[in-house]
Amino acid sequence: MNTETPELLLSSSPFLKRPVDTPLIMRHVIYSLLPVILLTIYHFGISALLLLLTCIITCVLLEWLFEGRLPFRDSSIRDGSAVLTAILLALTLPPGLPLWMAAVGSVAAMLIGKILFGGLGQNIFNPSLTGRAFLQACFPVAMTTWAPVSNLDGFFTLKGDIFALPFSKPQFDAISSATPLARMKFESQATQITDLLLGSTPGSLGEASAFLILLGGAYLAYRRFLNWRIPLGILASVFVLATILHVIDADKYPDGLFHLLSGGLMLGAIYMATDPVTSPVTPAGCWVFATGIGILVVVIRQFGGLTEGVMYAILFMNAFTPLIDRFTQPRTYGKHQADKEGDPD
Repeated sequence: MNTETPELLLSSSPFLKRPVDTPLIMRHVIYSLLPVILLTIYHFGISALLLLLTCIITCVLLEWLFEGRLPFRDSSIRDGSAVLTAILLALTLPPGLPLWMAAVGSVAAMLIGKILFGGLGQNIFNPSLTGRAFLQACFPVAMTTWAPVSNLDGFFTLKGDIFALPFSKPQFDAISSATPLARMKFESQATQITDLLLGSTPGSLGEASAFLILLGGAYLAYRRFLNWRIPLGILASVFVLATILHVIDADKYPDGLFHLLSGGLMLGAIYMATDPVTSPVTPAGCWVFATGIGILVVVIRQFGGLTEGVMYAILFMNAFTPLIDRFTQPRTYGKHQADKEGDPD
C-alpha cells in the first residue's frame, strides 16, 4: 500500500488556495530587488558587489551549518530566506564598509536575529536589521562613513578600505561624504528631488533609487506578496507629520516629500517592515504598526542625535507586534464579549 499518496485527503477550509509557498515568495522578493542591486553596483562599483557577495556567502554558510542541527529548529537552506536576509543586510550598509565587518554583521543577523529564535517564522525582530543594529553598536564610525557615487568608469575603484584586516582601523577620511539627511540636519542644505529619486546621492547601498524600490514594492503588492497597508501607513504617517513640522517652521524642518525619498525609508517601509513574521497579522494592527514606525522615523530624524531612524523605528515596533496583534484581534463571529471573559451567560 502506498502511504505517501493517500486516496482520501481531509482538510479544513479554505479549500481553494493559491499555489504559493515560502521559496516562491522569497524568489519573487529577490527578483523585485534586482533592479536596485544593479543600480547599486553601477553607482558604487566593485565595492558594492563584494559587500553583497560577502553577506550572501556568510549567511548561506551559517544557514547550512545550523540546518537541522538544533532540536528547536526545522528550516531549510533551500527556501531562499538566507539569501534574502543577506541582500537586505548588504543594502543597509555603506559602500566602503570593510568586508570583515559585513561578515560579522551577517553572522549576527543569522544567529541573533534568526537561528537562536528557532529559524524562519519564529524570530521576533527583522534579521537584516538586527545585523545592522549590531554593526551600528560595534562600529559606529564605519557605519556612518559614506562614499560618493560614481559610474562604470570607476567600477574597479574601491569606495573605502574594504580589505582592511579584522580589528584594524580602516582609512575613511579621504572618501567621506555627507548624505542628504546629514546635509539637511546639520547644514540645512536641501537635495534635488531628482537626485533622490534616481539615487545619485551618497548613502547606503539600499538608497540607490527610491523610484526603483517603489516599483519593486508595487510588483510585490500586485502579486500579494506583501501587506500594502504597512508601507502605505508608514509613508503616509511620515508625510503627514513631516508636513506639519514643515508648516510650523519651514527653515528648520524639511517637507514631507524630502523625508519620503531620502535615507532608507523606502527600503525599510517596503522590504523590512513588511516581513510577515515580525509584523502584525490583523488589518487594524498593520495600521497601528505602520503609524508607529512613521512617527518614530520623523521624531528620530528631527529631534534625535542620529540622522536616520528607520532601523530603530522598525525594530522598536517589532517588539510590540505580539501586543498589537492581541488587542486588534477581530471579534469571532457569533461570539459576545461576555463569552471572552468567561461569563457562562
